[in-house]
Amino acid sequence: MVEQNPFLTDEELSTRYQVSVQTIRLDRLECGIPELRKRLKEVATQNMAAQVKSLDTEEVFGDIVDIKLDERALSIFDVTIDHVFQRNGIARGHHLFAQANSLAVAVMDDDLALTAKSSMDFLKPVKAGDRVIARAEVKKDSLNEKRTRVDVVSTVGDLTVFTGVFYMYRMTDKNQEEKS
Repeated sequence: MVEQNPFLTDEELSTRYQVSVQTIRLDRLECGIPELRKRLKEVATQNMAAQVKSLDTEEVFGDIVDIKLDERALSIFDVTIDHVFQRNGIARGHHLFAQANSLAVAVMDDDLALTAKSSMDFLKPVKAGDRVIARAEVKKDSLNEKRTRVDVVSTVGDLTVFTGVFYMYRMTDKNQEEKS
């Protein structure tokens, strides 16, 4: 199952097979299957190295696990105690923005992509232990050839926690390329 879906948690596997989490961990270790965090990092590194043009791996906030340039991308960000306000345990907004913004830059099929303008809504609080999944979708923008609109929706479970619209400046004029 982990080969088919490397994003399964030990808890999900234990529920599926009706065994303890400890049994899953022991079996995973015996089979040489790394923990979820390491599996995510491996998939993210492979996707980044193979496809992303506009950013280096260390410049991305979150782990990109799926990407199709100039169409869509998906990243995962696991919120830790280091990402939240000590007083109330709520994630600081700049982390959610950083995940969404770096995903919007990464999905661009260009050597240079910069955020020209953005608008965002923080809809629900995010806490330590939450897994934020951000999905970016590139929209066609015929009004400005050098700008591309990227919509990002971030969720925790089934709840939408953040939405953003990013207008990305790109070095290459995609509309001119399509006309040629």
